[in-house]
Order: sequence, then C-alpha cells, then structure tokens
Amino acid sequence: MLKKINHLVFFIALIACIPLQSFAQKDDQNPPEDSLGNVTDVFQENFFEALKQRAIENYELALQALKKAEKGVKNDPQNQAVIAFERGKNYVSLKQYQEAEAFFLKTIEAVGNKYDVLVHLYELYFKQGKYTEAIPVAQKLISINTDYKEDLADLYIKTKNYDKALLLLDELDAKRGESPYRDALRNQIFRKTGNNKEEINKLVSKINKHPKTENEYLNLIYLYSQQGDAQKAFETAKELLKTKPKSEKVHLALYKFYLQEGDVAKSVQSLKVIAKSQQLDNQSKYRVLDDFLFHLNNHPEHQKYLLEVIEAFANQENNGTFYLQLGTYFLDKDPLKALQYFEKGVQLDPDNFELIKNTLLLQITLEKYAQAEELSRKSLEIFPSQPNLYLYNGIANNALQQWDKAINSLETGLDFLFDDQKTELLFYKEMVKVYATKGNHKKERQYQEKINQLQLKNK
Repeated sequence: MLKKINHLVFFIALIACIPLQSFAQKDDQNPPEDSLGNVTDVFQENFFEALKQRAIENYELALQALKKAEKGVKNDPQNQAVIAFERGKNYVSLKQYQEAEAFFLKTIEAVGNKYDVLVHLYELYFKQGKYTEAIPVAQKLISINTDYKEDLADLYIKTKNYDKALLLLDELDAKRGESPYRDALRNQIFRKTGNNKEEINKLVSKINKHPKTENEYLNLIYLYSQQGDAQKAFETAKELLKTKPKSEKVHLALYKFYLQEGDVAKSVQSLKVIAKSQQLDNQSKYRVLDDFLFHLNNHPEHQKYLLEVIEAFANQENNGTFYLQLGTYFLDKDPLKALQYFEKGVQLDPDNFELIKNTLLLQITLEKYAQAEELSRKSLEIFPSQPNLYLYNGIANNALQQWDKAINSLETGLDFLFDDQKTELLFYKEMVKVYATKGNHKKERQYQEKINQLQLKNK
C-alpha cells in the first residue's frame, strides 16, 4: 500500500513540475473549452480517477480513465507524456509488456530521460530477460544514480560481455572498496570463462592486502579443490587456521583433508568443532557426519573414534536427523543398536516421517510389535492420511492378536491409498492373514482374489 501511495505522490509532483498548459491559470473571461467542456476539469477528473483505480488494482478501469483524460489534453504533448507513463505502468501490471514498452518509450521521447521512467523501462526489460535492451537504459540511469553500475556489470555478465563487466567491477572496487556482491559477480565470470588462474590471483592479492578476511581464504580453498590441487587447498586451510585460530568454517575443509592424509585423530577434532559450531547450519554438519560414517564403512579399523563423534553431536543436537544417520549406519551391523538410535530420534523429533517409518519397519522386523503398535498409533495423530502408518499399525495389531483393530486400520489405510499397487498388495496380504487367523475364510478368499488380480495385472 505504501508503494502505491508513493506512486500517487510521484504523479502529483510530476504534474506540478512539468509546465502543463492545461493546468495554467484560468482566464475568467475566456475559459479553455472544447467539445468536452472544461478541458482542465476533464483531465484532472479522469487522471486522478485512473490513479485511484490503479491503487486498488483495477488496471483495466484505470486505462479507460486515462484514455478519457488524454482526450482532455490532446494538444498538450507533455500532459500526454504523463498519461502515457501511467498507461505503461498499468500495462505492466496486466503483463501486456509490448504495450507497456511502447508507452514508456513514448514518454521518454516527449520528456527526455526522466529517472522514474527509465527505472520502469529498465525493470520491464529485466523482467522479460531482455538484457541487451536493458544495457543502454542502465547506462542512462548511471548518469543519475551510480548505484546502477553494479546492475550494469550484472547485465554485461548476462550478455557475455565479460571484459566490460570486469573493468566496471574493478572501477567500483577502486572507488568504493571491495564488496561481497561484486566478488560474487566476479566469481561468476571466472566460472563461466574457466579462468580460475585469474580468480586465484585475485584472491591471493586480496588475502595479502587483508589477511584477516576469512571468506577470501575459504573461496581460495574452494577454487584449489575445484582445480584438483588438494595440497594447495590444504595449505591454505592451515594458513587460515593459523591466521584465525577461532575460525569454525575452515574445519569443514580441514576435516576432509586430515581424513585424506590418514590423520583420523585430527580429523575427528575438526569434526568436533563442526558439531559444536554456532556458525554452521545443521545441513552442513549432517553432511560431514554422513561422510565420516561412510568412511567408517570402508575403514572399520577407525571405529574406535565413533564414540567421540557420537558424544560431540549428541551433546549439541536435539534433532532426529542425527539419530536417523546413526541408526542407518548400524542397521546392518547391529540392528538392536540401530533401533535404539531410531527410537531416541523419534522421541526428540516426532514429526520426522522418514525416521518414524524406519523405526516402525525395524520394530516389526525385530518383532517389537507392542512398540510398533504404539508408535504407529501416535504417529497417525500427526500424519492421519499416511497409508503406510495404517499398514504398520495393522501388522502390529495382527501380531498382537487384536484382529478387529488390525482390520479397521487396514481398511482405513486402503482409503488413503492412490496409485501404489506395491503397497496395495501388502495391504491385501495382511488382510488375508488377519481373516485366515480369525477363521473368516470367505473374506480371506475375497482378498486373495484381489491379490491374484493385482499380480495378473502387473505381469
């Protein structure tokens, strides 16, 4: 709403600033009239009606009012320019971009390179991905607002004018100092052109000037790694740690480098820093943990370090994802231990459906039917439309000889099942088991026939 008010204020100011003949002082003896009567009143009444309609997003009505306003100033090109500008904005709102462009250009032709008109034309071109057309508009805007130099650099990149973009970015750095945004633009160029050597030289130069800047080191580590130069990447990471001993992000790299060097003890120390870090997001932490667990699968002799890692993450994280990873790791090695981790995770994160599903499957596999019945029942309160939960609940109740509950759960679950014949088959097989146990052979045969039909269909 504030934006709309600002547009209204702008137009009032624009009308006031342009010497519009229709707003000249009236001559009481000879008021300007045409077939519409008082020209000034016609223009004002319809123009401000258009602004009102635009403010409430009635763009078609706004355009109709502007056409009427135009008739009131048909001999005044500057008033017509004001109307054309507003018509262009309404066409943008209606996504009629060709018409909008025509009216913006008409406005510029009449009143010159007015800042607000150029901004709207620039945004129109950018919205359509017309980057080549946007460049000369951005160049005109720069003469009014130099902040558009960064936009121009971005446009040069989008149109593959990389040399021009680099020159402009260097010019901005020299005048305003370096900025993360311009660094990101420059990195785009280096990646697109494959000119990693120049990018590396640029980063090394920045580090020499500002050795305490952590991000430059991290970017350099990344680049060396991308080039396959692990040794230089490792040396840069150690240099960063020496320069900034409290850096936490550097351990994302150091952890891996130490592991590759065979120094598992130091790798685990870095992993502990990662686990406790307040700067790193959970996704990064879990990715590193997953990598370490994968390493243990291939190097079981390093299993002795796992307890330290578990303690580091367990003390810092109350998220079920950590226990899901641990449970998955132990699934083939020690199913009972895996189940302990899964169940711990469910306690901490009862909304984690993947964790619930894995826990239930393992509980049923290990014949922990009472636990499976309770967990599936409670989980259905959170996920009442998940058919798998009804299936697990039915299996558990069947094993516990609670056949009516099993039938109810299985029948309900089938109602939520859509286009999943594999799961549908599991439901029918469990139904056959329930009715066979109950001695209801008629129902047993009915569901067996459904199984036969489904299997025949999939042959």
